Amino acid sequence: MSDRSVSEAHLTEIALRAGRGERAALEEFIRTTQRDVVRVISHLSNAQDAEDLAQETFIRAIGALHRFEGRSSARTWLITIARRVVVDARRHAQARPRLASREAQVAFETTCIAPGITLDARASVLDLLGGLAPERREALILTQVLGFSYAEVAEIISTPIGTVRSRVSRARAELDQAAADRSDRATG
Repeated sequence: MSDRSVSEAHLTEIALRAGRGERAALEEFIRTTQRDVVRVISHLSNAQDAEDLAQETFIRAIGALHRFEGRSSARTWLITIARRVVVDARRHAQARPRLASREAQVAFETTCIAPGITLDARASVLDLLGGLAPERREALILTQVLGFSYAEVAEIISTPIGTVRSRVSRARAELDQAAADRSDRATG
């Protein structure tokens, strides 16, 4: 079953049932959303911490499920929690920086980021994405890579939909320009 194959309404119903204490619903909710959470986190943070941050996301979500009222989709609600976990982890990392294993990052990226393309092409894409401002990269990845709608992203990052559209548009323009510059350097 793919991440987005379960309808938003059905997933929200599962979350509401899980919030009422149904263990089977909780297990289904986690199983159904786990891949989405890991993908979002891996794109918003460093790849080697994605599993730990996903686990923290589910710990927070399980603790809050009884308060989930279904006013937004359960997937949007959960990705909002994941984003907050990433922000908290960044704050913590800034206070206590550490070195990342490049080998671990490459291994994760080869399986999770466009597994069908070559390592060189993947590295180029990652370099281009890494050059974007964090808020533009976040909006681009959530909409264009992970498939969330502009409205969902606006809710996830607590920003007006017009701001999301602007960030995505500017990110695309920056990527186009960076790719053109890279191509010019390669041929020039």
